[in-house]
Amino acid sequence: MSESDDYQLKTPDSVAADAGAVEILRMWWSQGEPVMSVKPAFNDPVQFGHMLAYAAKHMAHGYAVRHGHDERQAYHRILQGLSDVMKADNVQTVTEPDTKPGSVQ
Repeated sequence: MSESDDYQLKTPDSVAADAGAVEILRMWWSQGEPVMSVKPAFNDPVQFGHMLAYAAKHMAHGYAVRHGHDERQAYHRILQGLSDVMKADNVQTVTEPDTKPGSVQ
């Protein structure tokens, strides 16, 4: 990865101190497309939907702070992007083989 340490995401202290915290998702933009590692840790998928909604709100705030966007407009642009992908009929789930020794496939 090409990011300097200044731009790499760090685990929040409150999460590091929480023995019950669970990492759900990691995402990257790589070779022109999204790549992610996911863990369906909730019993009810609606909880993941709630997390996505929180993430959209937080990201809109980030666009406002970092890039000077209007936060409300940024939020609506994010929702538009979600809607575009959900309506698309060309989104496929592609899995990569786990190459770690002892992994079960």
